[in-house]
Amino acid sequence: MEEILDKKDKLILEILQENSSLTTRQIAKKTLLPPTTIHNRIKKLRDDGIIRRFTVDIDHEKLKNNFVAYVLISADLKTLKQKNKSQYDLANELRKFQFVERVDIVSGGTDLVTIIRVKGVREFDKILLGTIQLIEGINKTQTMIVIHEGK
Repeated sequence: MEEILDKKDKLILEILQENSSLTTRQIAKKTLLPPTTIHNRIKKLRDDGIIRRFTVDIDHEKLKNNFVAYVLISADLKTLKQKNKSQYDLANELRKFQFVERVDIVSGGTDLVTIIRVKGVREFDKILLGTIQLIEGINKTQTMIVIHEGK
């Protein structure tokens, strides 16, 4: 089987994952490759869809937005079917909320896992009981509160 990435591409990706704000020239210094090579390889990685986007790493502690919960959601498949919706539609509906950090469709006893980030338990209470649990197609939820975030 042919490898998609060579060592140089893997090194560039590793550097970008650590700090995507580095300039082409800074990456060139770290890799000992010419800046034009770096530029062309990053462009190809983007064109090939390997690099989908560049993001920022936010310090949620400073924003006082550091209450995190995993909400496990069981879909009401009968309601979804009646509304001509799928679990994909339900996931996309959840992703539209500002407090939703991530939604994944999973297998097992749960249908979706949602990561919610808010200022505190009161805000989370309002969101869970007043928004999430009222969405058509959600049967039940189970919440796990994050007590220590890994990086």
